[in-house]
Amino acid sequence: MDVSKTFEAFIENLKIQNKTEISNRYKNITKILNKHYWNFESDILHSLQVGSYGRGTAINGISDLDMVFILSWDVYKKFNSYETNGQSALLQEVKNVIIKTYSTTNVGGDGQIVAIKFKNHTIEVLPCFEYEDGSFKHADSNNGGSWKDTKPRAEKEVINSLDAECNNNLKPLCKMDRAWKNNVGVGISGLLIDTLCYNFFKNNTDYNDKGYLHYDFIVRDFFLFMSEQKKDQAFWFASGSNQKVYKKDNFVAKAKKAYKNCLKAIEKEKKKKAYKLWKAIFGTPFPSAQAMGETETAKTIDFDNTEEFIENYFPIDIKNWVTIDCIVSQLGFRDRLLSTILKGSIIIFPLKRNKKLEFKVINTNVKKPYEVRWKVRNIGEVAERRNMIRGQIIKDDGYRKRKESSNFHGPHYVECFIIKDGVCVARERINVPISTEASVA
Repeated sequence: MDVSKTFEAFIENLKIQNKTEISNRYKNITKILNKHYWNFESDILHSLQVGSYGRGTAINGISDLDMVFILSWDVYKKFNSYETNGQSALLQEVKNVIIKTYSTTNVGGDGQIVAIKFKNHTIEVLPCFEYEDGSFKHADSNNGGSWKDTKPRAEKEVINSLDAECNNNLKPLCKMDRAWKNNVGVGISGLLIDTLCYNFFKNNTDYNDKGYLHYDFIVRDFFLFMSEQKKDQAFWFASGSNQKVYKKDNFVAKAKKAYKNCLKAIEKEKKKKAYKLWKAIFGTPFPSAQAMGETETAKTIDFDNTEEFIENYFPIDIKNWVTIDCIVSQLGFRDRLLSTILKGSIIIFPLKRNKKLEFKVINTNVKKPYEVRWKVRNIGEVAERRNMIRGQIIKDDGYRKRKESSNFHGPHYVECFIIKDGVCVARERINVPISTEASVA
């Protein structure tokens, strides 16, 4: 495995594919608001791309695009003079201005932003008033209404500055960490990812003069850094703005697992097996041996590769969490949850043939309505010999459950995907290691 070429191809695979579409929509919204609030047409002035897209740390599949639109202080005076919740009135006015053009698009104004929901992404407009230092005042309609300050320019500036200091390695690390969180289902915000990556390079100058050849070591050390964060830490201070960035999902355990997998992958880099190990960490964007021009080991058993991948059906932007479990029913035993009879991937309670398995969503912080998809994957020689590796993406029947039965032994897994507004926003995987007599069928 050529580490340098492979990680360079990985970063290339993470590039946003629909940048032209996104840019045109940013410009059109800017033009609409300039015409109404500044009385002239411009698709550039008074608009600022912020968030991960603006910081240059987003990856393909991004679903939330942030935009600041600057209004005059006269507009602020108008809505600040309202007796009750002028902030909500401001958002509603901006929403109505946009709706005149996007009459068939879902446009909503609430909280702090006006959201324009397109088919594969949402642009969130934050109406703002600019201070002399480049920071902004914006509306918050929650709890009766108030005005808040934000510093997205400062966040962009420090990311750009440190990226230049560390040989342009900061932004690629932010992107690789996004690929990891999307693959393993960690509900961590883009700003928190960028903050952690920033803190890693700020306190570690070992890689300031390194490039793609050392990206395997960079991600290894970063996952170790993530795994050493305090489990009970609720928030971090964002780089540049110093605002509090709260943790939505506890990432420490999965970061620890990623670190261990990095060690295994690095150990196998002289062999083709390393590709599969890296793909287990980062998912399908990581190149395969075949994509890098290396001949993969020929199949010793002829079987149909029926596996499907969720990213071929929906953009992936994990920002929520979901937990799943499995009710195991078998003759002669009481029903048990799979989580109570496993320790990691080791069976501590005997599972025999003809088990009934009911996988179900236990909990999620995704607000309804949403859709559920399932994936059942059989792994190993027996599954290949019987031509039953499965792996198709299956639509849920509306009950957030998936019923299966066991048939042959080996390592298997079931994965659950939560789809919200056409985007996969949460995913979880449960391993189903079956004894020498059975597997998921």
